Formats: sequence, C-alpha cells, structure tokens
Amino acid sequence: MSATQFIRKGQVIFREGSPSDFAFIIENGKFEVSRKKLSGKIEVLDVLDKNDIFGEMGIIDGQPRLATVTALENGKLTLFDKEDFNNMFHKNPKALMPIMRTLSRRLRRYTKRERALIR
Repeated sequence: MSATQFIRKGQVIFREGSPSDFAFIIENGKFEVSRKKLSGKIEVLDVLDKNDIFGEMGIIDGQPRLATVTALENGKLTLFDKEDFNNMFHKNPKALMPIMRTLSRRLRRYTKRERALIR
C-alpha cells in the first residue's frame, strides 16, 4: 500500500544491510546514498532529488539494502511495497519504465566510476 512520509534533514531512511520492505519516490528534498567501505570510510554513491526512485532493487530481488540513504534536507517521499510493485507490473507494465531507466542509468554510472578507479 503506497503512503506518503515527511522526512527531516539528517533522518536516515534505511541503513545498509536492513530488510528491503519498501521503495521510495522522492516528491521533494535531497537524499544521500552512501555505503561503508571495507576500510570503514563512508563513500557517497549518489545524491538523489525530485522524481528519483530508490530502494527499488530490494523490492525486485528481496535482498537486504546495499546502501544507507540519509535526508540532506527536509523532504517528502512516496513509499510503495512489493505488492504495489507487483500490481503495477500486472496492471500497467509501462509504468515500470521509469524504474528500468533508473536502474540502467545507475548501472552505467557505477560501471564508469569503477572502470575509472581501475585505471
């Protein structure tokens, strides 16, 4: 069941390793996506804002979160769960295209970044 949540600056939406029970669409605000490296240092992977989607990977594959997401400013999120996602898939598969584009864009960006680190 989708719902709206108001977020305060500094609030952690979810932490790396936590269960993947919801995905989120940003209605407004900025959110930092980060992960802890083996060295213990925090690596910022991305900064997301209006209309971006996050948490979708866990809805798709059921695996724990790969990163931590923290609000950089006050914001508003729409949450949706696996049931919402499955209903969307069955009722209107075209509605999934923004999620597919998001996943593709991130994969390309992270692949380019990793390739640059290897050189």
